[in-house]
Amino acid sequence: MSNALGRTREAAVDTTETDGTAEDELYVLTAVLLTPARFPAVLGDDYPEACAALALEAYAEGYGLLLGQDGTGARWTVAIEDVTLTACAIAAWDCGMSYDLSPDENTVAAVLPGWPLALSVRAPGVPAPHDPVPDPGHDFGCPLLTAPDPEKWGPAQRRLGADEIALQWTQWREQVSAEAEFIQPGEAQDEDSPEEGEDARGPESRPARVAVRHALGQARAYLDSPPPPGRVRSSFASEDARTLRADGPGWSLVARTDDIAFVLLDEKPKEILPVERGPELPGLLTRLDALALRPEHS
Repeated sequence: MSNALGRTREAAVDTTETDGTAEDELYVLTAVLLTPARFPAVLGDDYPEACAALALEAYAEGYGLLLGQDGTGARWTVAIEDVTLTACAIAAWDCGMSYDLSPDENTVAAVLPGWPLALSVRAPGVPAPHDPVPDPGHDFGCPLLTAPDPEKWGPAQRRLGADEIALQWTQWREQVSAEAEFIQPGEAQDEDSPEEGEDARGPESRPARVAVRHALGQARAYLDSPPPPGRVRSSFASEDARTLRADGPGWSLVARTDDIAFVLLDEKPKEILPVERGPELPGLLTRLDALALRPEHS
């Protein structure tokens, strides 16, 4: 596939073809940023890990990721170095405006087969989205990108779940009643010393409160030993509050600095565990927010 890029996005896809190169042109369906402060969490717990998933160098400036189809309908992801152009396109699309996303081919950093995210849209005038097939005797030189299976549970699904809560905070917060069983922040239980009656067969057998406190302990450790870029991120919530996202080995945290927190764990599939605000959580969230990376103008 060549690096020719078409200017498209969802219903605004331009599939006009006059020079016979439709098969090689990319019809962009959507775009996302890959920067230290903002990246698809499905790719990793932090920015370097997300870049590594795409075999990209973790440059401080970041990348724009363009997801689209070629003329045969095959899925492709193109990483470009023009972050500003990508951000402008995303902002325009979010406002319902059209935007000509046509980057200079010199800014293309990589052309990767497949999509790392699930999309429900397709380019008109081309076959349905499908995985590309390498030419006989050749391979793509990198793994095929695929979206996580929503029926399974693992790190990618856990991070996607936390991102969804962050985006729909009010909706998720309203589902937590006053009678809900909140977990109180506290020191993590010694995993080698199970409480009376607890099974020490493995992490999946730990009570939720022990696992959550262990995750909060790891988040608290970030205050003394800063984690890799993007491991803790902060975004605008209101005039007086921020939305926090933090990830670590086996856990994801989403919180508002003026409210409670939710923790998701690899060992507790599809469970959303609310953490009581209490006297300890506000200070932890405030300090995490202080070290968190923030998108520009957020």
